[in-house]
Amino acid sequence: MKVVLNDLVKNFANSERAAVNRINLVIDDGELAVLLGPSGCGKTTTLRMIAGLEQPDSGRITIADRDITDLAPKDRRVAMVFQNFSMYPTMNVYDNIAFPLHAIKMDRKAIDQTVREMARLVNIDHLLERGVRQVSGGEAQRVALARAMVRRPEVFLMDEPLSNLDAKLRVQLRTEIKRLHQDTGTTFIFVTHDQEEAMTLGDKIIVMNQGDIQQVGTPHEVFFAPRNAFVANFVGTPSMNMLRGRARAGDDGGFRAELPGFELRLPDRFAAGLRRMRGDQVIWGIRPEAIRLVAAPAENTVTGEVELVEALGSRDLIFARVGEQLFGVIVDALESAQVGDTCHLHFDGAKMHLFNAETEDSLLQFSAAEPA
Repeated sequence: MKVVLNDLVKNFANSERAAVNRINLVIDDGELAVLLGPSGCGKTTTLRMIAGLEQPDSGRITIADRDITDLAPKDRRVAMVFQNFSMYPTMNVYDNIAFPLHAIKMDRKAIDQTVREMARLVNIDHLLERGVRQVSGGEAQRVALARAMVRRPEVFLMDEPLSNLDAKLRVQLRTEIKRLHQDTGTTFIFVTHDQEEAMTLGDKIIVMNQGDIQQVGTPHEVFFAPRNAFVANFVGTPSMNMLRGRARAGDDGGFRAELPGFELRLPDRFAAGLRRMRGDQVIWGIRPEAIRLVAAPAENTVTGEVELVEALGSRDLIFARVGEQLFGVIVDALESAQVGDTCHLHFDGAKMHLFNAETEDSLLQFSAAEPA
């Protein structure tokens, strides 16, 4: 079902800023939307307001055009899985899943059919008779998923449900959640601070910071076309290399970036944004994957020294110092450099990013409306 948030505001006592600051958001029917951001950004508070566990100070929440802002949680037709999921320790897996259905006095035959159907969906139908103390962490989280799904909610809410699991289980459960979403067609809203989790799961990613929505887009859009410096820096592992400097018009009619210790020619796609910008202070950025090690200096190439190498399996993360700046560079492990080597870093102009240093907004937003 479609979820719409209109001018949603939430304040907490003794806080200088709003936990959620007049956010507007549309999550379409059947989407898997991910609220992504650092701790304290407002993502969990937003989820709890949709669930009815927090009451907004102002604004409106609708599900399928039905205003649920003032409804009790039980009347909202939503289900929620929490970070710290709890089981009824004296019950087996079957009874834990069935508990919400007994509470609404569903017929026993219908309960049995529903429990077994949901258990099959999350691959725990072989565990139904087992005590909850006898299941692993990943299996217990599947029990929590099945228990949330048995009432067939219109919207499924998940608050960092994988954060307490080990790395291998997190990857496995991510796949299960993606498959569960595809099988049910239910609208999912998933909260996480883990950008890799967000990128692999989400149809739509909502990046939040300090109570505000910074960007809404597909995983491809938030990674390759960040709307501001916060999104550029937060999304991506390792983080984007970012430097402050100034932009000036070059003799050839284009623009150049004067950065600490070196200068670069800027791609023409930034020209319209630079012409409209007040002042000349910019933030230049490039992702580690967009830097290549080359044999000799050329345009948009700088020379540095390898300071550290981290092995990532098939790839290496090299840290190269250029003057006072340390650049992260992702390279093929078979073409890696050694600590102490002199290296030439070539920056791919097609993959550079540029932001207004005052507003931190991307300068490409102007260029999209008025090509250079």
